[in-house]
Amino acid sequence: MDLGYLLTVVALLVSGVIVLMFAGIVWKFGSLWIQGMASGVNISLMSLIGMSLRRVNAALIVQACIMSKKAGLNITSDRIEAHALSGGNVIAVVQALIAAHKAEIDLSFDRACAIDLAGRDIRDAVNTSVNPKVIDCPNPMKGGRQTIDAVAMNGIQLMVKAKVTVRTNIDRLVGGATEETIIARVGEGIVTAIGSTEFHHQVLENPDKISKTVLAKGLDAQTAFEIISIDIADVDVGENIGAKLSADQAEANKRMAQAEAEKRAAMARALEQEMRAKVEENRALVVLAEAEVPKALAQALREGNMGVMDYYNMKNIQADSQMREQIAGGPARSTN
Repeated sequence: MDLGYLLTVVALLVSGVIVLMFAGIVWKFGSLWIQGMASGVNISLMSLIGMSLRRVNAALIVQACIMSKKAGLNITSDRIEAHALSGGNVIAVVQALIAAHKAEIDLSFDRACAIDLAGRDIRDAVNTSVNPKVIDCPNPMKGGRQTIDAVAMNGIQLMVKAKVTVRTNIDRLVGGATEETIIARVGEGIVTAIGSTEFHHQVLENPDKISKTVLAKGLDAQTAFEIISIDIADVDVGENIGAKLSADQAEANKRMAQAEAEKRAAMARALEQEMRAKVEENRALVVLAEAEVPKALAQALREGNMGVMDYYNMKNIQADSQMREQIAGGPARSTN
C-alpha cells in the first residue's frame, strides 16, 4: 500500500475526529454562547468549555450573568463562577443583589457572597430589609410558651404577649445573633420592666410604657436585625404570687414551729424517762442498804457492841414509827 495513501487516510480520520469534537462542543455550548451574546453578555466559547472541565454548571453561570446584566449590574462571569466553585447559590446572590439595587440598599457582591456562604438566606435578608417582618414574643412554635410571665412589685402576676417588628441589618448579618436572641432579650426586658413597676394596674393602664422602656434598652445590639418597634399585643392578669408566697412562707414557718415543739416534747419525755430510771435506781440502792441492816445488827450482837435490851428498844421505836405512819396514811414498811 502506498505511504501517501496511508497518510491521507490518517489525515482524514484526524480531521473527522476534530470536526466531530467541534460539532459536539458547538452542540453543547453553542446555544449558551449564542444566548449570552444575544443578551449582551460576553462569555467566550473557551470559557464555557473551561467551566465544564471545572465541573461548573455553565448554564447556571450564563443565566446569572444575563440576570445581572439586564438589571444593570456589572458582575463578571469569573466572579460568579468563583462563588459557584465555593459552593454558593449564585442565583440567590444575584437575585438578592438585584432586589437591593432596586431598593437602593448598599450591598456589594462580595458581602452578598459572604452572607450566602455563611449559611444565611440572602434573599430573605434583603426582602426583610425592604419589608420589615413581625416576630411573636414569645414564639409558641419554638419555645412552647404562650406568654411572658412577670410579677409586679405588689405581687400580681401579668401574662404578656408582644409583637416585635424588625428589619434586617445587612452590615451585621454575618456574625450577628438570630431571631431567638431578639425574642430572649425582649422577654427579659419585659420581665424587668414589669418587675420594677409598683402596681400591676399601672401596666394595664399604660402598656406602651413597658414597650418604650424595653425599646430604649438597645436590645438589637450585636444582632442581625434592627428593632423598629415593640408592641404589647395582650396583657392578662394571673395569680397573686405575692400572697401565695406569703401563705407558703407562713405554712413553712408553722411546720418549723411544730417540728421545734415536737423536738422539745421529745426531749422532755426523754428527760422524764431518765429521771424515772434514776428514781428506780435509787430505790434499788435503798433496798440494798435496808437488806444490810439485819446483817449489821447480827454482827453487832455477836461482837457485843449492842445488847439485847438495846435491840428491843430499837424494835419498839420501829414499831411505834410504823404505827404512826399507818395512822398518818403513809406506806407501811417492814421491820424485818
